[in-house]
Amino acid sequence: MSNQDPISLTTVSAAFVQDWLDALRSICPPDIMTSLLSRSGIPLNPMSPEQRVTLNEIARLYQLAAPETGDEMMGLWGRPIRPRALQHLVTVQRDAGSMASALYRFTTFWNLLLDDYRLDLRTEATEVELTLTPYAMGSRPQRFGHMLLLKLAHGLLSWLGGVETPILEVQFAFARPDFAADYAVVFPCPVLFGAGQTSILFDPRQFTRPIDRSPAEASDFLERAPLDWIFTRSRAHTNSLRVRAFLYGAEWRTSQLTDAAVALKMSPRTLNRRLKEEGTCFQDIKDALRRDIAIRALRQGTDSIEQIAYDTGFSAPANFHRAFRRWTNRTPRSYRV
Repeated sequence: MSNQDPISLTTVSAAFVQDWLDALRSICPPDIMTSLLSRSGIPLNPMSPEQRVTLNEIARLYQLAAPETGDEMMGLWGRPIRPRALQHLVTVQRDAGSMASALYRFTTFWNLLLDDYRLDLRTEATEVELTLTPYAMGSRPQRFGHMLLLKLAHGLLSWLGGVETPILEVQFAFARPDFAADYAVVFPCPVLFGAGQTSILFDPRQFTRPIDRSPAEASDFLERAPLDWIFTRSRAHTNSLRVRAFLYGAEWRTSQLTDAAVALKMSPRTLNRRLKEEGTCFQDIKDALRRDIAIRALRQGTDSIEQIAYDTGFSAPANFHRAFRRWTNRTPRSYRV
């Protein structure tokens, strides 16, 4: 198995990024939008919700679209966020005296820029809650925009402290979408839907690490954006991702639920129950890993489709083709770069 990060190998459904693509289309001429998608590697034709998008493709589209549109939030909010705003935010965060101070500066920064929402910060001894409050009641939440802003807060705190900041809970002010499982890739905590307001809840007792980030580290963080603040590098987001990380580092083709349970120091029954609570099961996680390994191999374009089929545990290429269409609603060949 390659030593590539198992989290960066992960894909999300096309439905997860559709709100973002719709926002981009609202501010980009068709020829520019076509160019952005082509250069990022995302299919030009309308995607079905079942299709998969890699994290690198998401990052590449962000890196292309932000300067092209002159909006570092790319149409997700009522007012464009001008270039270099995030660079200034990172500078402000680096100068904060503590994690709590950094989160407060985060709210004041965005409250100067956003017209449609304000950030409210509630601080108590055992919990700190950052809430997105709409100025106009009844406004429809932009799902990708809400996710992105909460993850920017979490990603910055994690980067400042040098380790992923624990989250107690995330709530979204929109109904549970069909692609709810994709949020487990993003947030290392329970994610609830249909809440009155979008919010993220932290334990301030975890805000103990000193802030010590250099200008060079800040430049690297910004250059990699948005990878390091949307998809932080924890191996223990959820039990499902812990199982995925175990499989990635083990002989995943032959590994069973009992093997994962031993590695995670729990009984198979307990692991099975916890995975069920997260809306998944061992075989689904194993199949998702096979799918994403296959997508990576197809993107790299060196091995034949037949070889990839055998490498991902299929006895015949025809079986691989059927499974791949079921997973992605596309043919393996369509993922070739």
